[in-house]
Amino acid sequence: MWLAKYSIDSSDSIALRAAIQNSLESAGVMLSDVALAVSGGPDSAMLAVECAVLANMCGVKPNIFHVHHGLQDSADTWQSKVHDLAHILGVSCHSIKVNVASTAGIGIEAAARKARYEAISNLADQLNIKHIILAHHRDDQAETVLLRLLRGSGPSGLSAMAPIIERDGINYLRPWLNVSRLSIMQQMQAFIMATGWSPVYDPTNYDQKYTRSAVRELLAPALDRRWPSWQSILARHAEHAAQTTEILLEVGNEDFSKLDPDPSGLSFSLQKWRGLSRARQAHVLRFWFDRHGLRAPTHARLNNLMRQMRTLHALGHDRHMQVKHDGAVVKCHRGRVSLELK
Repeated sequence: MWLAKYSIDSSDSIALRAAIQNSLESAGVMLSDVALAVSGGPDSAMLAVECAVLANMCGVKPNIFHVHHGLQDSADTWQSKVHDLAHILGVSCHSIKVNVASTAGIGIEAAARKARYEAISNLADQLNIKHIILAHHRDDQAETVLLRLLRGSGPSGLSAMAPIIERDGINYLRPWLNVSRLSIMQQMQAFIMATGWSPVYDPTNYDQKYTRSAVRELLAPALDRRWPSWQSILARHAEHAAQTTEILLEVGNEDFSKLDPDPSGLSFSLQKWRGLSRARQAHVLRFWFDRHGLRAPTHARLNNLMRQMRTLHALGHDRHMQVKHDGAVVKCHRGRVSLELK
């Protein structure tokens, strides 16, 4: 059996399993009730391996989910590799094929990610699974923070990936956000030596035409040379940003409740909004849009909206204010600012 040859007592293996256990305990879920998202790459493969070690200790068998994107000529090989891994580990593997040829103007990376989540959700529904474990690690988190900094994201964006999120009724756990990729790769070598199975490597991870790959191939080496601990620093920054986001959410909720909102939360008092400081005027508008599932406005669009709201008649009788944003329209009538959703 593979477990007899695999080094489960190494410091890396113990740390990887401890992080998984802590994540499961925080979510209040058992390993038997989760599925593991496995692409066949070294990170997700090690997730499957360490979860299999835990499962063997507990006498349970988690499921592996694999999404066949069809974007690479070797996609069929990846699927076979994942099923081979599941066979070695003695766990069930469920695959689903998706089509991401149509990107709907969002880019191939985003389209593939969207298709992946939809496919995983479909598999989870079929098996009545509510928790999925993902293999994102500290290096992924640092890259995400860096990308969002370059895109001008605010505190909520800089919080990057959360340890647990809910999406379409499924809870996604990320136990390894404080684990380095080096630790994962070192343990993967031990698994390769024990079983002969080897992970797949996605060539797009090294193709600089993709934004994240460009960061990984061009910026990361320079940062490694000048600031060797940059991943840890940015991952810690993400935690601080997440705490800041929680505080801002509380402030936004408190401020909005004082604006005399209607029961639906689609309108509020212009006069009371004007009573806030400029910074809180801007923040409560972002909070309002987010509450109704709209994207945060750009800096320029938000400033334009606020300028119009400040120059309206004191009672808001100017019916000509119509600011479009993310498919919705912001209007003002009789002193009430309202959001018209499409």
